[in-house]
Amino acid sequence: MSDSTSHLTAAAAEFLSRPNELRIRAILAERWIQYPRAGEVHQVLNRLLDHPRTTRMPSIAIYGDSGMGKTMIMEKFRRDHPPEFDPGANVERTRVLALQMAGKPGERRLYAQIIAALGAPLNPRATVVELEQVTLRLMRAVDVHILLLDEIHNILAGTFREQRIVLNTLRYLSNELKISLVCFGVAEAREAISGDVQLARRFDEYPLPRWSAEESFEQLILAIIRNLPLRQPTVLSARAVRRILQVTGGITARVFRLLNELAIEAIETGAERITDEAVEHWHPTVDREAAFA
Repeated sequence: MSDSTSHLTAAAAEFLSRPNELRIRAILAERWIQYPRAGEVHQVLNRLLDHPRTTRMPSIAIYGDSGMGKTMIMEKFRRDHPPEFDPGANVERTRVLALQMAGKPGERRLYAQIIAALGAPLNPRATVVELEQVTLRLMRAVDVHILLLDEIHNILAGTFREQRIVLNTLRYLSNELKISLVCFGVAEAREAISGDVQLARRFDEYPLPRWSAEESFEQLILAIIRNLPLRQPTVLSARAVRRILQVTGGITARVFRLLNELAIEAIETGAERITDEAVEHWHPTVDREAAFA
C-alpha cells in the first residue's frame, strides 16, 4: 500500500480510482467492518464452535438495543462458516445454522423453519412429532454444532404456554443433538430466555451496551473511517468524536450512518475527507423523533 493510501484498508483503497458514483455506492453497500468489540464476540463464538459435544452444551445470549450490530455479527459468523461438502460421507456439512425467530413462533413453526433453512421439502400435513423427527434427522446428518437464533425476543409475542413450549423445544434440541444455542435480541431477550430456568442456566450473557466516551468508541470510528474510500486522511478532534457520540446516542448503526453520509458529502464536494466542521453541522436527513411522534 502506497503512502497516499496508507490511511485506508486495502479493500477501500481499491475504490480510489473508481468514478465518484461507484465510490458512493461502495459506501452505501452493506459491508463488514472489523472493530474490537465485534472481534471479541467472534472469538467467543469460535470457541463455542470448537467445543466438544457434551451432555450440557454451553450457550450464549447476545443482547443490546436495536442498531447495535447484533444481526451483522451473526451474519458475519455464518458467512465465515458456510456449508461444506464432505465427499467421504456424500453430505453437505452445516455446522452453523442461522434462523430468525418468527413474529409469533411456535413448536411447529420452529421445526418448519429449521427444515426450510436446511433446504429440505416440508410436508404441510406432517404432525409435530413427524416434524420433530425430520428435524433431528436432518440436523444430525449435516452435523449442526451451533444454532444461531436472531430476534429471540419474538418469543414473547406468544402466550405464556406458547413461550414455554418453544423454550422447551430449544432445550430439547440442545440436549438431544448436543448443540450450542446462540441467541441474539434486544434487552427483552433476557426475559424471553428466563422463561425456562433450566435453559437460562446454560446461557452466558454477552451484552452489547451503547457506546460511551471510551477508547473503544474511538477505535470504532477509526475502523469505519479506514473503510471509507476517501482520497485524503480524516483526522477528527476529541471534540468531534464527542459530538458523534452525542448525536448518535452511542448506537452503532447511527454512527455508521453519520460517517457514511459525511463521506458521501466529502466526495460530492471534493473535500475528500471528513472534517470537524462537517461533523459539527451534521443533522440526520429524517428527524427520528418527528417521524415517530
